[in-house]
Amino acid sequence: MSGKEKFLLAYSGGLDTSIIIPWLKENYECDVVAMAADLGQEEELDSLYEKAENSGAVKLYIEDLREEFINDYIFPTLKAGSVYENKYLLGTSFARPIIAKRLVEIALMENCTAIVHGCTGKGNDQVRFELTIKALAPHMKIIAPWRIWDIKSRDDAVDYANERNIPIPVTKKDNYSRDRNIWHLSHEGCELENPENEPDLDTILKLGVSPENAPDKPEYVEVSFESGIPVALNGEKLNGVPLLEKLNVIGGRNGVGIVDITENRLVGMKSRGIYETPGGSILFYAHNELEYLCLDRETYHYKEIISKKFADLVYNGQWFTPLREAISAFVDETQKTVTGTVKMKLYKGNIISAGTFSEYSLHDEELSTFGEDEIYNQSDAEGFINLFGLPLKVKALKDEKLKGKI
Repeated sequence: MSGKEKFLLAYSGGLDTSIIIPWLKENYECDVVAMAADLGQEEELDSLYEKAENSGAVKLYIEDLREEFINDYIFPTLKAGSVYENKYLLGTSFARPIIAKRLVEIALMENCTAIVHGCTGKGNDQVRFELTIKALAPHMKIIAPWRIWDIKSRDDAVDYANERNIPIPVTKKDNYSRDRNIWHLSHEGCELENPENEPDLDTILKLGVSPENAPDKPEYVEVSFESGIPVALNGEKLNGVPLLEKLNVIGGRNGVGIVDITENRLVGMKSRGIYETPGGSILFYAHNELEYLCLDRETYHYKEIISKKFADLVYNGQWFTPLREAISAFVDETQKTVTGTVKMKLYKGNIISAGTFSEYSLHDEELSTFGEDEIYNQSDAEGFINLFGLPLKVKALKDEKLKGKI
């Protein structure tokens, strides 16, 4: 290594990070170390060492963070039941803090003077990366080329790469911005930028098929949970990585987990994207079904309120904050009895309940039956309604007395 400054780049091998390495070398006296996080991108990691070297990096770290990603980021969000704007299962959002955390660790180990990322100035990811860096390494310099260079579009970026013979994984004809990990795959850009356009799912989808092309026969699947964490699939005990990998295949072939959303970005604009989350959608559905059975009414309703706040925190990049940690502590307390098995029927993009069992179930068949029972005295309901409705009655009587005076 030379005596130059050393920068650490968050590297994916995609269009943006492929051109950032030569751009940094052209504009700074620096050596570039790259780090790619293996979050389950599979073939996207192929030949990454060669790509980084050809682009000018002096070293590349490929960090297998899949287990940590699932256990410390995905499962806490699943237990919280958090979905952004009722659709988005936060696949990119909670991937950024774990990547940034590892970037900080390697930057400090390599004595780097700056961390560089390829996020655009229009997106959410710049916030997510930089908030994590500020929380974990407050003195670290951050460089965001998209906010300072002369490249104005993805087409410009393609031209920049071609002029320098830098291999890139896209062309101007297939120039979607994609982000993939073991939880999801997002698609943005091209014709999707116009919300009026119906997406050509048969062309776009990578993790599964459209509902129309899913089998005509339903497929049943069972997921078992212990304290809110999925631990078995169809009776087979599995750790998080293989469980999610298998669920992705099952959900994908049944057209499950396809979301088309025009969401509100943190930076103030709306953005349209297609998200594939086949396994994650099944897990969210199953987890919620189990909570219906195991959580009391007040806890379930209050958890609904904070789950939205948790989703906002994750979306906004505020993972390493006292509030997120405090909400997670509350959620963990609620999950102590969320143990059991949920059976679902998958059919052409739909997830349909097919039975739920838990030894912690608060459902009492003898109590809630429409048949005769010896537990519930129906006449007790009259006194309850009288007291519950007393404020309404008092106000109505007062309104009668004041009629015509107001």
